[in-house]
Amino acid sequence: MKLPPLAKTLCQAVHDAGGRGFLVGGSVRDRLLGREAKDLDLEVYGLEADALKKLLSTFGKVHLVGQHFAVLHLSTENGNAEVSLPRTESKTGPGHKGFEVSANPHMSVRDASRRRDFTVNAMLEDPLTGEVVDPWNGRSDLERGLLRHVSSAFSEDPLRVMRVGRFIARYGWEVHPETAALCRSLDLDELPRERLEMEWRQILSGDYPGKALLALETCGALRFFPELEALRGVPQDPRWHPEGDVLQHTALCLDAAVQRRAEMKDVWIEMLAVMCHDLGKAIHTYFQRSRWRCPSHDTDGEGPTVQLLKRINGVSDVVAPVVALVREHLRPSQLQMVGDAVKDGAIRRLATRVDIPALCRVAWSDAAGRDEPLPDPWPPEAWLMHRAVNLGVKDAAPENFLRGSDLLSRDWPAGPEVGKCLKRAFELQLDGKLENREAALGWLDKQKLPSTGE
Repeated sequence: MKLPPLAKTLCQAVHDAGGRGFLVGGSVRDRLLGREAKDLDLEVYGLEADALKKLLSTFGKVHLVGQHFAVLHLSTENGNAEVSLPRTESKTGPGHKGFEVSANPHMSVRDASRRRDFTVNAMLEDPLTGEVVDPWNGRSDLERGLLRHVSSAFSEDPLRVMRVGRFIARYGWEVHPETAALCRSLDLDELPRERLEMEWRQILSGDYPGKALLALETCGALRFFPELEALRGVPQDPRWHPEGDVLQHTALCLDAAVQRRAEMKDVWIEMLAVMCHDLGKAIHTYFQRSRWRCPSHDTDGEGPTVQLLKRINGVSDVVAPVVALVREHLRPSQLQMVGDAVKDGAIRRLATRVDIPALCRVAWSDAAGRDEPLPDPWPPEAWLMHRAVNLGVKDAAPENFLRGSDLLSRDWPAGPEVGKCLKRAFELQLDGKLENREAALGWLDKQKLPSTGE
């Protein structure tokens, strides 16, 4: 990939001042993969902190990011860059922020890169010469698609366990057995929920989220998310699920859902629903009449879904839509099996409980997570979407034709009877007995005013 002009400009200025600048981390990794790097990260050797800050200020606005001038953010008319000095990090407390940072521009490249997480992120490139400095054989690991930790310093930051999942979700790589073993010794309980959520968002937005889920199991991370860990070993009827247990199925569903991601209204909510859709199977799976059964796993999944979301997401408005998708994920297939016997009211009521297109995508992902191709279009989705379009509830839930103000303007006394009347009218509307607002107002005019008790 072509280097950003700012990289060469800055490194030339550093060279002229007696130092040496390198592209580092993801900037090098992604260039070697033929991908455009999202960020421009430079590490400067041979210049003291004050001299580096003064030099950078001639190009634009400089903002201190890290402690002790270890990291500087440069904003220019030609782009932005994170510029750091070589540094050491000493563990001083729990979590991923419990470090004391000390900058040392005269460190060796090997010693400075020892603090990095994976070998593929520990390479440096000189923009002026094109030389790639690779003290930990990261290029070989990159070619093999292997995540391998740089040094024992990896274990000082438990967040790196989740970063295994993030990189595998992004690139589809494998994790080195020794790195996985090291991960299993780390305690994710040290991490704040906000950081866990950020990592899960990255995982579920990657191209291989299912593979990442299985990698997190290999790394021992799922013990901190017991609702997911409980899926391992839960059997399924091989006639419907030849792929194996519920965790394997869930991973396949997540990878399948990537095919529908461009259609998703809210990727975070829908991917969470795919990940959680079968959590109820760990509660209620049993062997009866020569087969494995889990008849209420859709509704049984509500409790563990809420618990899992509490572990990784503190936003309450996420819980309700995810739970609704989990609870209803069997509905497209169930309704299509009944066919024309399904009344319009059932479809309208479903639309009040869940977003129907999102539900179809989650249900499709469930059906696709079986290592078997699905017909296109998938019949349950095609059937339900056709009904939803015809009833006008594909894109939005039906709203009550009546409003509280309609009753109050007709001398109804404020109180619980207003709500009861609105509910009765809405039920009639859902059943198709009140076709529009005019019909609903006509019905209201025929209702007897409730007694005020006076």
